[in-house]
Amino acid sequence: MQTKQTTNEGLKRGYVITIPAADIAARIDAEIKKIAPQVRMPGFRPGKVPANLVKKMHGEQLHAQVVNDTIRDSVDQLIRSEELRPAMQPQVALGEGYDEGKDAEITVELEVLPEIEAPSTDGLKLEKLVVPVTDEQVMEAIEGIAGQNKSYKDAAKTKKAAEGDQVVIDFVGKLDGEPFEGGAAEDAPLVLGSGTFIPGFEEQLVGVKKGEEKTITVTFPEEYQAEHLAGKEATFDVTVKAVKVEGETKVDDDFAKNLGLDSLDKLKELMRGQLEQQTAGLTRTQMKRALLDQLAAGHDFPVPQGMVDAEFEQIWAQLQQEAAKEEDPEAALKQIEEEKDDYKAIAERRVRLGLLLSEIGQANGVEITSQEMSMLIQQAASQYREEDRERFVQYIQQEPMAAAQLRAPLYEDKVVDFLFDKAEVTEREVTQDELQAAIEADEDVEAEKEKAKATPKKKAPAKKAAPKKTAATKKAADDEGEKKPAAKKAPAKKAPAKKAATKEEGDKPAAKKAAPKKTAAAKKAPAKKAASKD
Repeated sequence: MQTKQTTNEGLKRGYVITIPAADIAARIDAEIKKIAPQVRMPGFRPGKVPANLVKKMHGEQLHAQVVNDTIRDSVDQLIRSEELRPAMQPQVALGEGYDEGKDAEITVELEVLPEIEAPSTDGLKLEKLVVPVTDEQVMEAIEGIAGQNKSYKDAAKTKKAAEGDQVVIDFVGKLDGEPFEGGAAEDAPLVLGSGTFIPGFEEQLVGVKKGEEKTITVTFPEEYQAEHLAGKEATFDVTVKAVKVEGETKVDDDFAKNLGLDSLDKLKELMRGQLEQQTAGLTRTQMKRALLDQLAAGHDFPVPQGMVDAEFEQIWAQLQQEAAKEEDPEAALKQIEEEKDDYKAIAERRVRLGLLLSEIGQANGVEITSQEMSMLIQQAASQYREEDRERFVQYIQQEPMAAAQLRAPLYEDKVVDFLFDKAEVTEREVTQDELQAAIEADEDVEAEKEKAKATPKKKAPAKKAAPKKTAATKKAADDEGEKKPAAKKAPAKKAPAKKAATKEEGDKPAAKKAAPKKTAAAKKAPAKKAASKD
């Protein structure tokens, strides 16, 4: 094997490997000898088939296999002999015009990881913004739960149903006088004004009394999920079985017991813990952002463009997905397009910080245990269908790059925790609004820094680099994600567990509740699929 370097520019490396035809032929002959004892051919005893006949039968397949194996072994040998640290999978190609009996010429192109001197972990100073949870906040949260668990009691028989009242109804939906599938329900509870049923349904029940029978007419939305009902006019024969008014929900021990707890004090304790956990997450976001800012300020080394491109592709894919969910997708897409260069700068920052954190972790013995890795794999596998989980586990076990990408977020968090322990941390009490404002202010300042770095000769416009007007462009407001480093050595092209650029807590638009599929009248309530305005 002969090796010639063709490129050595920055982090880019290029090589041409020449493998003599004689070496390939020798490997093919070795393979023939290996498989000959298993070859069966009429007229020959097992294991006695001549090598030339074995080659005639399997030569083409053996040649392709040997060439592939030789290329892989040659690239591995190149990486070892040149002491290369590939940033991503090398690009390897067999020269044009190659045929059996000729020397094989292989081109190898790759980017290597930069040489980074692990920074000292001494002298780190961080401010921890702490949000104390007050008794008033705890009670406010509990009262919110109470408001979601409203109870209703029977009203007087003469009571006419008003908005906010609950009616219990039987109904049968009809198209052209004929009942349609999924259009009927019995004892269906409906709070008037809740928007549970399709437009026009609930409004026509305002003023009904217990025992009343009424036929109402509604038109299904044009984009209704059941195509055979979309845009069509239907009637519903409704029988009102009860009219109920909202009962008073007392926040006391009985209320807590209805939620499965021993007492109100236990409920308060549980709620306080949840609120503290929420604010702790924001506090960690603020601290991590400050930590990464300190690291980024002191290090500006070149990074592999392939890793930056892969990171940007993930960011961009997520932004486009979020933009598509906006009320005006076209405007949202236009907005992120205007900020494309800024997100490229963010991608470069992520990669640089990822490599830096990886170097710090390796220099200080930070590791992912086999037990932690096993848990990561199982958690990722649970996202797949049951019949695909075993295949996913095997894939991760066989593909080092995919495994590296899967472990990267946890490894990053462990390095960050290590640095938190090393830092001098001072605490300051703030309100939750002040904490959120601090996070967003840090984000805006850093976005401007990245923008200025990306275009140093241009005057920075007054417009923020990472606009926060929509969920799509707001991508990194509350979590360290806007600056989340790229995984070291993770190609981001092969791993099935790949995530687009990490979003922060609070940025993701609230998920729209899926309309139940049980009847044709309700948008959310079970037992009524007919009049959903989904």
